[in-house]
Amino acid sequence: MTPSISDHAALILVDVQPDFMPGGALACHEGDAIVPGIHHLLKSGLFRHVVATQDWHPRGHVSFATTHAGKHPFERIPLYGHAQTLWPAHCVQGTPGAALHPGIDWSSLNAVIRKGSDPRVDSYSAFRENHGPHGNRPSTGLAGWLRERDIVEVYICGLAREICVLWTAQDAVELGFQTRLLWDLTRPVSPDSDVTTRTRLDRLEVTVLDSSSWFETRPAALSAVAR
Repeated sequence: MTPSISDHAALILVDVQPDFMPGGALACHEGDAIVPGIHHLLKSGLFRHVVATQDWHPRGHVSFATTHAGKHPFERIPLYGHAQTLWPAHCVQGTPGAALHPGIDWSSLNAVIRKGSDPRVDSYSAFRENHGPHGNRPSTGLAGWLRERDIVEVYICGLAREICVLWTAQDAVELGFQTRLLWDLTRPVSPDSDVTTRTRLDRLEVTVLDSSSWFETRPAALSAVAR
């Protein structure tokens, strides 16, 4: 059954970029499987307010393993009093891997939030950068943008499920938004993380949904929500 989405709700599409797809610099498990469903969802016009985030790193970003001599991807280092995972260089500004995925019609977007552009600070959440050298988490401006439009409810999907999507959901809850996550339109870096992710979402009281149940015609590449 197609739902009735409130005018006070927004869809947040997190980092749907080629570098997070199979063959990309930091591939998520089956990351490309969400593309048909997101395309279908945007074409449906269910949401009046649609925002996408875009990882947008300068070369030599602090989160890249190549920035740190002798370090390798997925190692962790201390940074500003917190653990920092080192990633393969990805979503470098202006490269094809950093673009919004070309398989999706983005014409219904109202805003794009570019994050991770400070070379000193990593950025997972759509709402706030990670901890920086001053000990705080700078805002991306998204919360203010939503509140200016009287948004009280957010639906979240994208990549990666256990990192940027989860951090976005956590911040949305903390900032007071009613938070829903479209599980079938997310994928993890590693599916081994899914149980931990679901447990965290349950504790946050985030509503987990399967968007494919909204439509009579199910896009072929969508898979059912994990139970």
